[in-house]
Amino acid sequence: MSGMTAIINYDAGNLFSLVKSFETIGEVATVTLDPDVIRNADCIVLPGVGAFGAAVRRLTESGLCDVIKEEARGGKRLLGICLGMQLLFEGSSEFGNYEGLGLLKGKIAPISEIIPKDYKIPHIGWNALRVIRGDSQIISPDLDGKLVYFVHSFSARDCGDAVVATTEYGAEITAAVEQGNIFGCQFHPEKSGEVGLEILRAFSTEG
Repeated sequence: MSGMTAIINYDAGNLFSLVKSFETIGEVATVTLDPDVIRNADCIVLPGVGAFGAAVRRLTESGLCDVIKEEARGGKRLLGICLGMQLLFEGSSEFGNYEGLGLLKGKIAPISEIIPKDYKIPHIGWNALRVIRGDSQIISPDLDGKLVYFVHSFSARDCGDAVVATTEYGAEITAAVEQGNIFGCQFHPEKSGEVGLEILRAFSTEG
């Protein structure tokens, strides 16, 4: 086990299932807004559902943007989930133009720009992972073709070699990213059964 994982609570989603998932794999997870707790944690999870701009505002007002960036740039393992993954990038065009944490290169844009017109938005449901990098610390090659659960209308673009997995929804969509100690899942591991637990377990294990 890695020790304690800090789950950042900035009013951007129900965290119960995420906490339960960490308990299931034998990890201690603490939901917190306390900068000291985050600094003392072994790993950080940035969850989230909702709008990019509102999430950035909440993180900024709570003073956590700088804490997250400092800890991540210091080498602490950071996992962004759904909106939390999108926040890791440079910016988003969701209902305006907003600056992100800038920990990963790339932008967030509507999936409506790349998927067929008859596909439903948001993209909700189970989709297969396509593993495109064999060296990922959290998305192992044996997860290729495995189903995970998505709920989103925006996705990461221009991410370069940070992309470790994609999914097919009328177009190839970024499903997971990784760069050093920084990880992101567009899908919800905590709602993805055994596959999701395997991913959380791998994240919680020092690489």
